[in-house]
This record gives sequence, structure tokens and C-alpha cells, in this order.
Amino acid sequence: MPSSTAPTEVPADRTAGAVSLPVARGRRAARPRAAVRFVAGLVLLAGVLYTAALAALWLGQERLLFQPVVLDPARPLSTEPDVHERVVDVPGARLSVLELRLPDPKGVVFFLHGNGGNLESWFVNTAFYRQANYDLVMPDYRGYGKSTGRIDGESQLQADMQAVWEQVAPRYQGRRVVFYGRSLGTGLAAGLAAKVQPDLTILVSPYLSMVALARQHYPWVPAPVLRYPLRTDEQLPRIRTPVLLLHGDRDELIPLAHSQALLPLAPRARLVVVPGAGHADLQASDSYRQALRTALQDP
Repeated sequence: MPSSTAPTEVPADRTAGAVSLPVARGRRAARPRAAVRFVAGLVLLAGVLYTAALAALWLGQERLLFQPVVLDPARPLSTEPDVHERVVDVPGARLSVLELRLPDPKGVVFFLHGNGGNLESWFVNTAFYRQANYDLVMPDYRGYGKSTGRIDGESQLQADMQAVWEQVAPRYQGRRVVFYGRSLGTGLAAGLAAKVQPDLTILVSPYLSMVALARQHYPWVPAPVLRYPLRTDEQLPRIRTPVLLLHGDRDELIPLAHSQALLPLAPRARLVVVPGAGHADLQASDSYRQALRTALQDP
């Protein structure tokens, strides 16, 4: 029989368990800390990426907002005998301008076009303006078509358009003056109209502001990042002369709600909704052409 003083054998599993218990607790405590560090790292990474995206947007807004097509300076923009090219010098650039000049026009439509293309794609439907007996004057923005220079700010854009208008305005003393803005050009046309007070301002597919439009399409972008706020909503109350808003009810780029919100802001505004029209095909609608024809015929 074994002696009563013989050492008691401890099973190996009990010994291992006694030794590993503190280690297991340490591992369980380390796991939450590692998870917190991982989540914090993800948040930090997301913040860095978001900041980088905002910085890229701040520096590269022109590439997103303006989509010009450049033309050879030697290329003629029109072969029609009553359409003439003009160059307007502005600080740091020369702006290309096309003009339809009639013998005895009722007035002029000063047309500020959208954000893509150039005069070659925008200066169309001259037969419509001949029939209405209106001259048509349309500038290209900096970097568009045959215009030189580059766009670097909203105030510069506004100053450029005012410079072009001041060059042609003397010819239309005593005649009807109509400012026409399309899409991007609506904010510019509204700003110029608030200064000049033309006989009529026509805004086709206008936006409340570029801030409101960006909030709709890019809700993650804070307003201060936008260097081209183009506040049409702030300019319309300053236009004391008639304003016509034209908007397609299927416009997904600049929804009809923008015109509906602008309508009460202008003292003498009215809205014509073009049924079935989107953003790029509105000009093909008979309703649009009739509304424009009627507006130009009104005294």
C-alpha cells in the first residue's frame, strides 16, 4: 500500500487549467481593445478619405461643372451671310461671340448657354429668330470653342458676360432686350438681368442655386466647398421686369421643383411647364417653341 506521506499526483489537465486561466482572461480583455482600435482606424481612414474628396472637389470643380469642346481658332463658326463672328477682349482672355444681325430687328436675344459644347452646337435655330425678327447674340465662356483663357471663379464669369453685353448693347438702344439663360446660363442671366433690367428675362431649366442642386445630387458635399454657388434665388427678387420660366416636367438633372420654388421670388414671373420634356430635349417640344414665340411677340 502506498505511504500516507506520498505526494498526491495532480492530473495534467488540472495543472494546465490552473496555469492558463489568467492568460485566457487577458486575451478576452485584449479583444475589445483591439476592436475599438480597429473601428477608430476605420473612422480615421474615412475622415481622411472624405477630407481628400472635399479637397479634390474644391480644386477640381471646373472640370465637373464646365465641359467645353475646344475648336480650332481658324475654323469658321457659321457660313450664313447674316451671322457674324466677334471677339470681345476681357482680362486674361478673348471671348468668341456669334451674332445673327437682321436689317431692322425688333430687338435682341442675349443667349447664355449651358455647360457643355460650344457655339457650334448652341447657335442653332437661326430661322426661328429671323421669323421672330430678333437678333441673336451668344458668347462662349472661357475655354469653350474658340474662346481663350480658363474659368476660375463665378465673379469672373459674371464680369465676362457683362463685358460682352456692354459691347453689343449700344446697337439696341430703343429696341427690345431679352436675356435668355439655359441650364448653367440661367444663374448668369439672372445675375446680369438684376443689373441691367432687360425688357424680358427667359430662364430655361433654371436652378434655385448650384448649392441647392448639389445638395440634391451630392448630399455629402457641404455648401462652403462650392466655389460657384450661382444663387439664382437671390437674383430673381431684384429683377423688376417680366421673367419667364420654362421647365420640362420630366427633367431629372434640374427637376421642375426648382422653377416652382423660383416662381414666387420674382415680382413679375410666370412659369410655363413643358409636358413630356426632359433636360436635353426641351427645345424640341412644340409647347416650348410656342411659349418662346409668344414671349418674344409680347410688347
